[in-house]
Amino acid sequence: MSSTHTESIELSNISRHSQQEDGAQRNESSLAPVDRGFGAWSFLLAAFVVEGVVWGFPDSFGVFLDSYLNDPKFMNQPHASTLLPLIGPLSSGMIFCSSPVIYPINVRYPYHRRKMMWIGVVLCGSSLFGASFATKVPVLIGLQGILYAIGGSLLYAPCISYMTEWFVMRRGLASGVIFAGTSAGGLILPLVLPTLISHHGSAKALRIISVVLTIVLIPIVALVKPRLPESRNRAQVIPPRSRDWMNSPTFWVLLVVNTVQGLGYFVPVVWLPTFAHEMNLSSTSSSLAVALLNGASLLSRLSLGYLADRLNPWLLALSTLSSTSIATFILWGLLSRNLAGLLSFGIAYGALAGGWSSLWTGFIAPITKDDPNLVTYLFGYLMLSRGVGNILCTPISSALSTISESAIDKASTGFQVAGGRFENMILYVGSCFAGAAGVALLGWGLDARAGRARSRAT
Repeated sequence: MSSTHTESIELSNISRHSQQEDGAQRNESSLAPVDRGFGAWSFLLAAFVVEGVVWGFPDSFGVFLDSYLNDPKFMNQPHASTLLPLIGPLSSGMIFCSSPVIYPINVRYPYHRRKMMWIGVVLCGSSLFGASFATKVPVLIGLQGILYAIGGSLLYAPCISYMTEWFVMRRGLASGVIFAGTSAGGLILPLVLPTLISHHGSAKALRIISVVLTIVLIPIVALVKPRLPESRNRAQVIPPRSRDWMNSPTFWVLLVVNTVQGLGYFVPVVWLPTFAHEMNLSSTSSSLAVALLNGASLLSRLSLGYLADRLNPWLLALSTLSSTSIATFILWGLLSRNLAGLLSFGIAYGALAGGWSSLWTGFIAPITKDDPNLVTYLFGYLMLSRGVGNILCTPISSALSTISESAIDKASTGFQVAGGRFENMILYVGSCFAGAAGVALLGWGLDARAGRARSRAT
């Protein structure tokens, strides 16, 4: 009797377990597919636009900087020439550096992600609108730099979290498409902003942009949706399963490379319009140089994202970092004495350096394995390390923007433009990429050793 009763209980448990598995399978089958389908691609398109708005504006700040540096209203204030160049890098740097805080919040409270995005839309639009009325440099920094960054952080972070739900095998391609939005924004805005500023002034241009930005984002944010239902997200607020990444020397080397690359990368993005102005080029020509840089960067992010799913990211890093260093010394330092040389540098720099962040998924794939929450966490740390470089590059490059004793009156090279004002800056950028390439060589060796260890273990 007891044996029969026990068997009955076991059969009941098996039946209940089978029903739970069937229910789980039905839930899985009811979800939109990963890596394909309308849901995945519509999300990717919407995230591309969000990326373009959030990052494209700070990355195109050089156009506004040129206007501010020639505006007596701002330049008559103390330390204006030092403080004004901080706005763009401060904005993007804060978005970068807030990631280790905001990304874990997205993991812990995934059902609040869409609310965060709507708050971000309001803050981004209102910050630019408010900045248009600013007459003091600190107020301008607070609105166009800091408040915009807070809104951008809230708006952007859920896109990375959603990406880990929608894409698995094509995550490198997906990140490349999303990150290409920055380049698209940086391609379009430098062509639009000079016309707006020349016709309406920087203040009214900011008001127009704030309205257009809000109108564009409202329908786009409605398309940025999670793959997993909100009710399911509430039940699965679990932290990353593995902390092995903390003991991975490869990841820490990656953080160093990422930081050094960031210390150099943003300098030409910020200073290229000013460099063109010192060459007595028109605002249209200077904007064209920035637009070509961002256009080449767009293609670079797409292609490197695609390659990151298929090739060793450390080899890709070595080739792009070393090539960027060479291009900086030759194309910017030696040949950028006229418009043709400057445009050549913009294209080469965007193509070689612009796609760096698209390699991140390839770098961390061996560490994160199938844990999407860990992907989000590690992206936060990578964003932080890049943000450190982004913020520090401006005061460093501003300090390097001095007259060189070796300069001559007539510029025959890019080093000698504006009496050698940019010589040390160019040397600094090229050296940063050379240093990053050297550290990446170490990362490649560590990655190869870890790969051999994994092969022996299997």
